[in-house]
Amino acid sequence: MSEREDFVRRFGGVFEHSPWVAERAFDRAASVGLTAGNVHSALCNAFRAASPAERRAVLRAHPDLAGKLALAGKLTAASTVEQASAGLDRLSPEEHQRFTELNAAYMKKFGFPFIIAVKGLTKEDILAAFERRIDNSPEEEFETACAQVEQIARLRLRSMLPGEDNA
Repeated sequence: MSEREDFVRRFGGVFEHSPWVAERAFDRAASVGLTAGNVHSALCNAFRAASPAERRAVLRAHPDLAGKLALAGKLTAASTVEQASAGLDRLSPEEHQRFTELNAAYMKKFGFPFIIAVKGLTKEDILAAFERRIDNSPEEEFETACAQVEQIARLRLRSMLPGEDNA
């Protein structure tokens, strides 16, 4: 396996179901060293350099929070851990109904699922952000969602490269 293939295998899932980000980031990351900070920077630069349609595809690759995939046990391992850490796997029927309603309204308005880096947040924090952000303009929310994807990538890299808190 080449270094590039190994890099893509290792970091291709950091941006949800979007190994192309790692493919495009390899040359820069390999030239500066594989620290969490360097890999994060290279991945984010590749993501930001992508077309709006490509970035929107990354957003669309993310699952709904507490949605059908979660209920069916079909999230990626990283998404499962992330959602569970915020208690989204333990919602009351009323909370689940509210998330379902917000997921549908958000998807209808923006064309991609609500994305938030859930680490350190409670389900109440997430619900409050959801309700606040649904009033954003499409342009504002696209930028916010992209920034959240980059934050999720930072957190995932920190867990993949222990001891490297410079991401």
